[in-house]
Amino acid sequence: MAKNSPSPTAAKEPASYEDALRELEQLVASMEGGQLPLDRMIDSYRRGAELLAYCRGRLEAVEAQVKVLEDGQLKPWIAG
Repeated sequence: MAKNSPSPTAAKEPASYEDALRELEQLVASMEGGQLPLDRMIDSYRRGAELLAYCRGRLEAVEAQVKVLEDGQLKPWIAG
């Protein structure tokens, strides 16, 4: 039954967006390497989905803050 329980890493929320992105990149690299056993591949995919959801949530939160700062109107980003 221990195989079906989530690993401690899978339940841990990243400390920051950057940490989540770094871990996600490492997971993708290891999965693309094709050397992971099937069970680890599935666990990595699950963790990747969690990290992706976390990153999307953080980006949406930042976008909402920008809207407030721009008086409710999201203006196009101009790199400068």
